[in-house]
Amino acid sequence: MKLYRYLFIGLLTFGSCKSSKNAVDASGAVVAMSSKKIIRKHNNIAIPKTVDAKLKVNYKDTNENLGFSVNMKMVKDEVIWLKGTKIITIFKAQITPDKVRFYSPYKRNYFEGDFNMLKKLLGVDINFNQLQNLLLGQAIYDLKKSKQEVEIADNSYKLFPKEQISLFDIFYHINPTHFKVEKQYVVNALKNQRLDVAYPKYLKKDNFLFPEKIEIKAKEKNKFTNIDLNLRSIEFDKELEMPFKIPSGYKEIEL
Repeated sequence: MKLYRYLFIGLLTFGSCKSSKNAVDASGAVVAMSSKKIIRKHNNIAIPKTVDAKLKVNYKDTNENLGFSVNMKMVKDEVIWLKGTKIITIFKAQITPDKVRFYSPYKRNYFEGDFNMLKKLLGVDINFNQLQNLLLGQAIYDLKKSKQEVEIADNSYKLFPKEQISLFDIFYHINPTHFKVEKQYVVNALKNQRLDVAYPKYLKKDNFLFPEKIEIKAKEKNKFTNIDLNLRSIEFDKELEMPFKIPSGYKEIEL
């Protein structure tokens, strides 16, 4: 497997929530609520300032099936630090709002560039905030930037822009109890592409909610990629050490 694929999987591995008594009635049915109120509750979820998580990653596509571990550290709105291991260190990565950097002690090579690299891997534009939101179980795109329609589907609030983006359609399912994302998916019908990100379970710790499991499924014509991310341990709002220095003598690569 090429190094950038390990990095991509690592990147995707990656609130105190007030209860909503009026979102679910006594029978357990979801009650109607305006999109503005749903968005407000979603955006008001408390997010930790720092995250230190250990995850198990399982990856499968048409050619490969493997697992490895990722240590992810995050300082909100500032940096995402990753270390991938499979017996030995596969890669280390440092992602900031304007730069993506990683190196491989195994391959003795490195990469430095902007988010165009992630655009090539994902097929859509993505910035630091959107990547951070994906890892935290928040809506990838800013729900306030366009008027959202809402309907009740699969026992959750289904939100989608009244006017979808020209290149693809995006949908969000918001949990009616804690208002985190249950699933979000992007569909490009013209290119027969679809990306689904599901959050079947959240862990509540120190008054924060964090995805305990993330399921990512990407389809493109006859190709597929399935990635399961399972949380092993996590700590919030602690001092973090995130050493990152590209060793001398490593070969620079282009992606």
